[in-house]
Amino acid sequence: MKPAMTTKTELADAVVVERTLNAPVAKVWQALTDVDQMRQWYFDLKEFRPEVGFEFEFVVEHEGNSYHHLCKVTEVVPQKKIAYTWRYKGEPGDSLVTCELFGEGEEKTRLRLTHQGIESFPKTPAYARKNFEAGWTAIIGSELKRFVEGEKA
Repeated sequence: MKPAMTTKTELADAVVVERTLNAPVAKVWQALTDVDQMRQWYFDLKEFRPEVGFEFEFVVEHEGNSYHHLCKVTEVVPQKKIAYTWRYKGEPGDSLVTCELFGEGEEKTRLRLTHQGIESFPKTPAYARKNFEAGWTAIIGSELKRFVEGEKA
């Protein structure tokens, strides 16, 4: 069965960041779903639960602007995949962030983050695709990588 053309276009426009982390899947999954761990490398979340329907939000200050993110978990496959909608309060547009984990041996995990739907956001520099690419690259390739690979006492 072939996917509809719209799906192909949406995926073509998606931001995809893929990294191999020197940490087992269970550890990476915990970093992606445990709110105390998420606060250390992701955003300052009040609450988070890896449950379909769970809604969470956070505010990011950037260059004098405040971005109020509203998210809702849409899919959870333990230690394999988590997805949530991602939009901004008071702004049009709705997108989807999906994190997929692939075990590579006992001690490595390949993480693929896909953020699709960003083209539905306002056509302003703040929501430019390159900002999402840079943001996710820093979050996954630097912050998360450092967190899960870091030496823990």
